[in-house]
Amino acid sequence: MKNEEDGFLRFKSLSDAHRIFGLPQPKHPLISLLHPDTPLRTDDLPSAHVLSFYKIAYKPRLSGKLKYGQHYYDFGEGGLLFAAPNQIIGNHDNDGICSEYTLLIHPDFLLNYPLARKVKQYGFFSYSANEALHLSDEEKTTILSIFSMIENELDSRIDDFSQDVVISQIDLLLNYANRFYKRQFITRKAVNNDLLVQLDELLDNYFDKETSIKLGLPTVHYLADRLALSPSYLSDMLRSLTGQNAQQHIHYKLIEKAKEKLSVSSLSISEVAYGLGFEHPQSFSKLFKTKTNLTPMEFRQQFN
Repeated sequence: MKNEEDGFLRFKSLSDAHRIFGLPQPKHPLISLLHPDTPLRTDDLPSAHVLSFYKIAYKPRLSGKLKYGQHYYDFGEGGLLFAAPNQIIGNHDNDGICSEYTLLIHPDFLLNYPLARKVKQYGFFSYSANEALHLSDEEKTTILSIFSMIENELDSRIDDFSQDVVISQIDLLLNYANRFYKRQFITRKAVNNDLLVQLDELLDNYFDKETSIKLGLPTVHYLADRLALSPSYLSDMLRSLTGQNAQQHIHYKLIEKAKEKLSVSSLSISEVAYGLGFEHPQSFSKLFKTKTNLTPMEFRQQFN
């Protein structure tokens, strides 16, 4: 563990994490499970730090429970927080509430297993702390039972099957987390539909007020920042509502705006491209052809 030039305290190994909390050294150098008898208090962590490993933590209480109007849209049985390697964790992640279970997994533990690639596809490892997974009572029972299985396996004698078994258990944990997040998007559907309306208004204003000329094409990060969401959460939320991720949704709105300009204005193809934020008209024409099977000129000719 050392302080890097960027000013963040970096935990290079699981031993570093154990040492700072005065815990015994981990039984395995690449995976560790802190359980209720050795709770991890997030308020003891440095204000800004970076982990070199995956972190999955269960908290019996979560801040950020979603309220919409007079109703709450999240369960109150605690939930899961996820962090990926090299993700900055700061004050907004530290609410002083004990984590009952904290699973730390070094990426090397997953090497040569399909899970090493699969884990990178889970967007929730990049979600913000206020986008945590809120669990129902039944979901909580399922998640805690998997943590218990992992704990029992790690406490048993290490043999030729130990890693295979633990990898399978982690895979099961992540599959359930993915399933429960899909449920959370459904229970938050009314709220998310409002966010979709706000997103479309942002994009309409972006193009209508010619922000695109100043800033270029709208990015997922730009939109997520203005909606106070993480980019990954925005993409997964949109996918649950529309079947498209955030980048695909931007392209859809972009093409719709392009069609409008091509059909009702006398702007040249290059002027339309620059007005939408493209640096090169060729890039615009290529995207338009990909999405519509027509070149911009062929589309315009339909109205002549």
